[in-house]
Amino acid sequence: MSDSEPFMTGTVVPLNVGAAPSRVSFDRRELQAILQLYGRMVAAGEWRDYAIDFLKGKAVFAIFRRASEMPLYRVEKNPEAKQGPYAVINTAGLVLKRGHDLRRVLAVLEKPVKLVQ
Repeated sequence: MSDSEPFMTGTVVPLNVGAAPSRVSFDRRELQAILQLYGRMVAAGEWRDYAIDFLKGKAVFAIFRRASEMPLYRVEKNPEAKQGPYAVINTAGLVLKRGHDLRRVLAVLEKPVKLVQ
């Protein structure tokens, strides 16, 4: 082999261009939106702990009042969902809000403003 010939060894393996990623995760923008809400609710004394799980089909941000309890809410990202990749689910498994815009979905967890006279 001369210096002008390209150097190649082994076999070429084609990439699966259309394949879905093995695990779903939240990107930086999504985590920022979730953690902003989480921080406000911690400051208000409503929430105290969280857990993040990156599964094969979805990513889950679980919100707890106490670490020893079941999560109060789960913020899920499932790219395969037809009604939108984001959902907020309560402890009983009831979907509170689902959609394509994460900030709008998270709005269901905002506490209403209490007016004091």
